[in-house]
Amino acid sequence: QVQLVESGGGLVQAGGSLRLSCAASGRDFSNYAMAWFRQAPGKEREFVGGITWNGGNTYYADSVKGRFTISRDNTKNTVYLQMNSLKPEDTADYYCARGRFPWGGRIATRTDEYSYWGQGTQVTVSS
Repeated sequence: QVQLVESGGGLVQAGGSLRLSCAASGRDFSNYAMAWFRQAPGKEREFVGGITWNGGNTYYADSVKGRFTISRDNTKNTVYLQMNSLKPEDTADYYCARGRFPWGGRIATRTDEYSYWGQGTQVTVSS
């Protein structure tokens, strides 16, 4: 069984930085793309960024491009989201997710293309 556990959320002032981590248990972490999504109160869950199984390709939502960086360490079964220049509109619960199918070079952006989810970590950016 696959379990994903996020950590690193918190309260930060606008312009600050946070680094989220997502630790995965279970087999075959290194075979699957991983992604970060976020959900603000009253809004739908939205794609933030994703990374292919081998870390060779990343893709970001326009709203975070140039400010957020996703990376992974397959030796530690962990994916990271470095968030810089944070804005109040980045306030949300952040979730990591594992892709539905192994390998591949495409980074999916829809929630139904991911089969496992963490419980989320809250990020609050004050103005």
